[in-house]
Amino acid sequence: MSDTILSLPDQSTARIPKVNYLSKENGLLSWLLTGDHKRIAILYLISITFFFFIGGALAGLIRLELLTPQSDLMATDTYNKVFSMHGIIMVFFFLVPSVPATLGNFFIPMMIGAKDLALPKVNLLSWYLYMAGGLLALYTMATGGVDTGWTFTTPLSTHYVNTNVLTTGLAVFVAGFSSIFTGLNFIVTIHKMRAPGMTWFRLPLFVWAHYAASILMVLGTPVLAIAIVLVALERTIGIGVFDPTKGGDPLLFQHLFWFYSHPAVYIMILPGMGVINEIVSTFSRKRVFGYTAVAFSSVAIAVFGFFVWAHHMFIMGISNYSMLVFSLLTMLVAVPSAIKIFNWTFTLYKGSITFETPMLYAFGFMGLFTIGGMTGVFLGTSGTDIHLTETYFIVAHFHFVMVGGMLMAFLGGIHFWWPKITGRMYPEKISQLAALVTFIGFNLTFFPQFILGTLGMPRRYAAYPAEFQVLNVFSTAGATILGVGYLLPVLYLTWSLRYGEIAGDNPWQATGLEWQTQSPPLTENFTEMPIMDHEAYDYEWLEAQKEKEVTTSAG
Repeated sequence: MSDTILSLPDQSTARIPKVNYLSKENGLLSWLLTGDHKRIAILYLISITFFFFIGGALAGLIRLELLTPQSDLMATDTYNKVFSMHGIIMVFFFLVPSVPATLGNFFIPMMIGAKDLALPKVNLLSWYLYMAGGLLALYTMATGGVDTGWTFTTPLSTHYVNTNVLTTGLAVFVAGFSSIFTGLNFIVTIHKMRAPGMTWFRLPLFVWAHYAASILMVLGTPVLAIAIVLVALERTIGIGVFDPTKGGDPLLFQHLFWFYSHPAVYIMILPGMGVINEIVSTFSRKRVFGYTAVAFSSVAIAVFGFFVWAHHMFIMGISNYSMLVFSLLTMLVAVPSAIKIFNWTFTLYKGSITFETPMLYAFGFMGLFTIGGMTGVFLGTSGTDIHLTETYFIVAHFHFVMVGGMLMAFLGGIHFWWPKITGRMYPEKISQLAALVTFIGFNLTFFPQFILGTLGMPRRYAAYPAEFQVLNVFSTAGATILGVGYLLPVLYLTWSLRYGEIAGDNPWQATGLEWQTQSPPLTENFTEMPIMDHEAYDYEWLEAQKEKEVTTSAG
């Protein structure tokens, strides 16, 4: 590994351009009625951050309750509602839209040389639908919450005693259409609006990852919508679809829900993998090893994702033959995921690696996602899954993949593109500290839960045997550290908006088209149509361009 070779522009001469997407129009209405994909991405970023901290506060209440073996902080019914709302808000209003709606919205058009997404008004509508669903979820929480878990498990969700199922279901239903519109917009844009010379195999892998995730959004989300509508019909007019007392089949809901919700894991994680591709390439100064394999592995994950849903149902009465088939398919979906990890490792090999903050988050992603993926093998194997299902092993596995992996990728992407989004740099030392604190806090929070699950501690219980307390205290202490790690970026990134150093157009010396524009970008992104005449991640081309600029200025 060499010493750093990246250089920031001369801060004394760099200036933020006066006209950009932030300054061209002023006033609240110019934001609320905007068609600019970059402004819509900022609206998403603000709202998603808000819902993240709501979900995080609920997680804090859960960990405080579990400090002691007794249910002494809140009533058990209240605890059920707290963990249900935590899951619903974090999954549907943070994890699913986090990278696509923010970084994807902002950078996909710029990466392919387009001036905007193909359907700007639909893009704005998707944000309004997201906000409508989020406000409905907050209304549900304010009026008593829902106590079915984030999975709306039947017959719990069809039983009339349970509260606010219809309003919570409506919140998720509306947010689902926001996801569908976003995915549709990305697919159309990537197909129809690429710059001249931007062939499929010159696309950044960030775009490939979002394309695969968009297929999952468009094809998978309607199935969840159908399941929610059927629950609503059963509760309102009494038709027997899922409730066995009315002739329904609760397993049918499980099939419908997990047919969406397992692909939803890849809706969440694929865009994060796209972020890691950009970071690893930039900070190792190398083309991503096996570009074609990584691109097709994203598509393969999307395809396989539709065929593994029943591994969530091994204890629910499906046949042994079904268990065998879905166990095999679960193992197969690990192959394209492993391709990414191995290819990133080979990209780093003999690279000129530097350890800026985005790279630290990328390393954190690779570590946490690998642990999460490896523990998923235990859950994809029926013999061990039957013992571990409904224990804290499930909680730890899910959080290592989705919260550890996805959130590390999201924060890595925010730090990577923050200079382009705002035109400002953030303080490097404190941001590196935040990445380290987040990694330590996360492991201290969730690794003890693997042990708890192996020992048999069931999830979703407010009380537990006293012998599990020490590990739960470790977990709660880790959650406190993790909270600090998440709060720090909010503070110093907000500070940087006013006091951060001017970033220049390409502080990381990256190769993507988005880095060839001014920072912050123009409303129309490019002053003239770019022409893509080189491969993605071509650092020789970048060096040639720099030499050309030096020669021109000297002449």
